[in-house]
Amino acid sequence: MSRWIYILFLISLILACSEEKEFAVSLNSIEIPIGFPEMEFPEDNPYTSEAWTLGKSLFYDPILSLDSTISCATCHIPELAFSDGLATSIGINERVGRRNAPSLANVGYHLYFTREGGVPTLEMQVLVPIQEHDEMHFNIVLAAERLQKSSTYIQASLKAYGRTPDPYVITRALANFERMLISGNSKYDKFLRGEMALTAEELHGRDLFNSDELKCASCHGGFNFTDYRFANNGVYATYEDLGRMRLTNNDSDEALFKTPSLRNVAITQPYMHDGSFNTIEEVIEHYARGGSGHINQSNLIKGFELTQEDQKALIAFLYTLTDQEFISNELFKEE
Repeated sequence: MSRWIYILFLISLILACSEEKEFAVSLNSIEIPIGFPEMEFPEDNPYTSEAWTLGKSLFYDPILSLDSTISCATCHIPELAFSDGLATSIGINERVGRRNAPSLANVGYHLYFTREGGVPTLEMQVLVPIQEHDEMHFNIVLAAERLQKSSTYIQASLKAYGRTPDPYVITRALANFERMLISGNSKYDKFLRGEMALTAEELHGRDLFNSDELKCASCHGGFNFTDYRFANNGVYATYEDLGRMRLTNNDSDEALFKTPSLRNVAITQPYMHDGSFNTIEEVIEHYARGGSGHINQSNLIKGFELTQEDQKALIAFLYTLTDQEFISNELFKEE
């Protein structure tokens, strides 16, 4: 088993007195990948196997949506690094969302949440999709009332938090599960640890990624390939989505969005806040053109030239950021 997320895990199936399935997963140990900072948990929501397992069940349960048709996992699919492969996500009654669903890989390391950064904690972020009109369109108090009709959820909630299911439990259990969706075992991670070699093409792509000419690493640096800052990358000259300005009402924040991580980028298409680019090639070509010239466009985006061989090398490097063990980990998938 992967050394970076857990040393041992035990899966036991326990028969419940009721007809509902008992919560069963128990994690014995968690290990953070080499080069990653320690994962910080809030004082009122420390990691426990009981909280994690309850959060996992809630993550896959459509009970949290108004019509019980979609769950968190509807828009965050494990095989797609917990993104959904759509330009913008689809909520209840086929309602089309406004933004592209981001990957949840390493979400526990984020400094703030939503693309405009208006939510300060992972626990609070959970409230957003539950109440959002184009997503679950529900009320967390009413969702808690549903859970309180389930003997299995009552039992699991008491074990995890010493109280029956309520909004406090829902938000913390989901955050507890999501915080442990750690991805740090890609080919590139193994290369950095001396466990695997990169090809000459991949090494050339890495050099281009870190070069002063392309400046990719200026925004997508660090262990998680993001600086978490807000920027406009010139997708449009005029935006329908105001981005961070929705939060601050400042003109200087118009069309600024949080920089996404590039981990698992090869499988999290389409790209940009609205899913407007379908391929990595389109993204590179956009930056090579120098953007569309929005008034708040980052001054780092000035355009560049790449040969076909250079572009292939850059894409080859980006593919080394795919963590196959993460996306195939049965521990994170619905049972």
